[in-house]
Amino acid sequence: MSLRCKAVVAREIGAPPVVEQIDIEGPRHGEVTIRLAACGVCHSDLSATNGTIAYPLPLVLGHEGAGTVTAVGEGVSRFAVGDSVVSSFVSMCGRCHYCQTGRPHLCVQSLQALYTLPDGSVRTRDSTGAALNVFCGCGVMSEFATLHGDNLVKIDKQMPLDRAALIGCGVMTGVGAAVNTARVEAGSTAVVFGCGGVGLNAIQGCAIAGAGMIVAVDTRDSQLELARKFGATHIFNVTGQENAGKSLYKLTGGGADYAFDCVGSGKISELAWGVLRRGGTAVIVGIAGAKEQITLNAQQVAISEKTLTGSYYGSARPSQDFPRLIGLYRSGRLKLDELITRTYSIEEAPQAFADLGEGREGRGVILFGTGQHSS
Repeated sequence: MSLRCKAVVAREIGAPPVVEQIDIEGPRHGEVTIRLAACGVCHSDLSATNGTIAYPLPLVLGHEGAGTVTAVGEGVSRFAVGDSVVSSFVSMCGRCHYCQTGRPHLCVQSLQALYTLPDGSVRTRDSTGAALNVFCGCGVMSEFATLHGDNLVKIDKQMPLDRAALIGCGVMTGVGAAVNTARVEAGSTAVVFGCGGVGLNAIQGCAIAGAGMIVAVDTRDSQLELARKFGATHIFNVTGQENAGKSLYKLTGGGADYAFDCVGSGKISELAWGVLRRGGTAVIVGIAGAKEQITLNAQQVAISEKTLTGSYYGSARPSQDFPRLIGLYRSGRLKLDELITRTYSIEEAPQAFADLGEGREGRGVILFGTGQHSS
């Protein structure tokens, strides 16, 4: 039996996504079907529609979702009907070198589940019966979704699912970049380039870690003011700045200990490197286009002992980190309510993507209603 429901599908590069009826097949071995309550609208989804990140179309979008388990396949013991879950866009097999050494965000299996489930197949079909690919093995911008259990994390049923959804990508990526990848130290100085959904979370990650000075850098005053609410101690509008690096170096009193490129640009990564003091760490968080390059002075790399590193999914250990983030939210230390600046129905998804493309501050979240049925 399959479930017929509405989903947001990218069918053409450069065109807005469309909302259409699709069929969701039930779970096979190791898989779980969930009914979505909420899904964040992330820049990575937008990148799939404009070609910045190459995915084969048609593609069911969505990777930042939360919902309730409605069915489990054979061999599934970690989940039961009625459980609350958050999607992880990284599939974690638990057996490969990376999973066994505490780095499940680099799981080999996830490389095999970029637009299908780990076995290379999908449970999504359009009204004609044609297969639909699924973004990052998830495809959770849909009223229902069937995922592999390795892409899900069980959470406390008392956690509001619209807030929990944000943990699945933007919050984990940003906060994790600060606390897991960079391991920001108390009293240190940090500069965060880009104050979108991920950047705001990198800022609050630095604040949670106890950074003494956090400089938010963006081109939009509205985003910079929002950054203050998430822990930025200083703001810097880079628009029209002829030598932003020099100004930021001076503002930080001789360079930052940590700098984060949350935009995904070779030039901004170079700028992040440039604002560091000797021995500092620059973290590339945003996903740049495939042709972007970073150029550094080889001599300076050696004598400055600076570190340039990537941060994929905030170096996440989802089964551990998701519950910890929920704990921080409940204790008032992690801001989730303030991240949601607008909610949309699934029918309004094209508008959500348009708002994201125009640089609307904060995070838009699609909330799912009723009306699904079996076929």
